[in-house]
Amino acid sequence: MSSNTDIVAIPVRHYGRWVGAVVVLGLLGSLLYAFSQGNIDWAVTWEYFDAPTIVQGMWNTLLISVLAQALGIVLGVVAAVMRKSANPVTSGVAWLYIWFFRGTPVLLQLLLWYNLSLVFPTIWIPFAGSVATNTVMTPFLAALLGLGINEGAYMAEIVRAGINSVDEGQTEAAQALGLSPARTMRRVVLPQAMRVIIPPTGNEFINMLKTSSLAYAVQFGELLYSATSIYSANLAVVELLFTVSLWYLVLTSVFSVFQAFLERRFARGSSRNLPGPTVLGRVLSNLRPGRKP
Repeated sequence: MSSNTDIVAIPVRHYGRWVGAVVVLGLLGSLLYAFSQGNIDWAVTWEYFDAPTIVQGMWNTLLISVLAQALGIVLGVVAAVMRKSANPVTSGVAWLYIWFFRGTPVLLQLLLWYNLSLVFPTIWIPFAGSVATNTVMTPFLAALLGLGINEGAYMAEIVRAGINSVDEGQTEAAQALGLSPARTMRRVVLPQAMRVIIPPTGNEFINMLKTSSLAYAVQFGELLYSATSIYSANLAVVELLFTVSLWYLVLTSVFSVFQAFLERRFARGSSRNLPGPTVLGRVLSNLRPGRKP
């Protein structure tokens, strides 16, 4: 004997979600109300948003971030390739570089570069001879070296991870066809590793924009230092700090859009079903007949 039974779906009521939403909105509203009633002159915050000193500090922040990131990328690629070397000395030096600059605070490194004259009163420069260290180690150079060399240690691990993501068969095939190790790395491995390297590199640059505020400690005129030069005179400390915060939000938001664009662009080659020649195939097609690889 069989019977037909209708199954009625009973909607599940998620009361916890509504309670959580109310609690979060209540806390957010309380926070906004507290700041609106606090002793903060918001008109001053917006008044100095486009002040010449603040805008100049913003451009200095952007400049030092771009240059330090570029230096970090170059050092990171070199250190990553050295780590992959079969030479124990080369690999050991690269490991020591990464270990030291990842293991010490960025602020400490900035101060060490800025006070280098206490260790070496004079340094020798090609075509200039011996010069006083204080004349060379300006706040800009101290910030560039401190931020860039530290970033290179982190970029080295990112690049190394990208290199390791490339199938070893690509390297073996390239070497079997006579490509030198250097050319194999440059023409076969690194182009394929870029899909893994690019996204975290964009994230590192966004982090560099914020880390550059530490250059305030070596008196480089970035955003935070520019704000301190103003609020030390008008005593609008919190108002100017909020002005700086708004500028950092603008910069990181703009470059987050570029990062998302780059991630989508380099992710297009991640599908195994995409037609077209491989990187190794394109390299071999560019080799002229009779030309040594």
